[in-house]
Amino acid sequence: MLNRRHIRIKVMQSIYALLQSKNDDLVKEEKFLHASIQKIEALYVLMLSMLIEVRQLAYEHIELRKKKYLATSEDKNPNRKFVENQVLKQLINSPFISQYIADNKLHHWKEHNEYVRVIWDEIKKSDRYENYINASELSFNEDKDFIIVIYKEIIAPNEKLFDYLESENISWVDDIPLVNTFIVKKLTKLNKGKTFNRPMLFRDDDDRQFVSDLFKKTALHHNEFTEDIDEKTPNWDTDRIAELDLILMKMALTEFVYFPSIPTKVTINEYIEIAKDYSTTKSSFFINGVLDKLSKEYSEKGKIQKIGRGLL
Repeated sequence: MLNRRHIRIKVMQSIYALLQSKNDDLVKEEKFLHASIQKIEALYVLMLSMLIEVRQLAYEHIELRKKKYLATSEDKNPNRKFVENQVLKQLINSPFISQYIADNKLHHWKEHNEYVRVIWDEIKKSDRYENYINASELSFNEDKDFIIVIYKEIIAPNEKLFDYLESENISWVDDIPLVNTFIVKKLTKLNKGKTFNRPMLFRDDDDRQFVSDLFKKTALHHNEFTEDIDEKTPNWDTDRIAELDLILMKMALTEFVYFPSIPTKVTINEYIEIAKDYSTTKSSFFINGVLDKLSKEYSEKGKIQKIGRGLL
């Protein structure tokens, strides 16, 4: 699920928290970093469980209508296409999802069912829903396409839902787009009869190790890199440089020196893009200039030793 850019963002946030707290307990801070990453899995299950709870609310409405004293023919014989949606049933029958919710007490939507109602109301009044329940076709692909559409157009962009998730866990602000994209990809690849298994947070062991190594090496060489940056910014007091810019440059310098398999150009481009999203409007240009100078200097001094052809 996690790509290298998101890993870098998580490490950036942890380095920032470490420097702000003036805490030198790297072991404790590293555990907090990994805990923050692990909570992405909880967010993934939480977003999928929203679909389950919406389906449950729709089912309860159907049952209540059938029990009305003056029930109409439509009340007694309701359209059950949504509650019988095959993708929703696969979510309900997923051992991983049900077990994860139970083990981690992930009962947010039962405790705050007003958000489920908001989503259900949005779905019901949409043209997508009207077209879906009135279509004569009954197929797994049609069911899947509909769930993907309502997830992309109704659930993922819902501002009330976003605000609630942010209030639950501030680190989820950066994780929500990642998780939403992953869920849509997961739904797109879903086949009939398959289930939702535990997602792989990391692509491989190298990415898992990258988290720890980047965090620890950046923290340990923080002061050393401050001096190098000062030399290349003689007209700037360190206090005048945005703190995130300093952190991003130090992370990049760490990759220059201590990550021989990552090309310097890749490193520079990654941190420029992160700066565009997280720092000031001019940060990307500033960071690019400083890193370009330091990459040339480090290369001349032999501090950058990359493995493989064309990695400089």
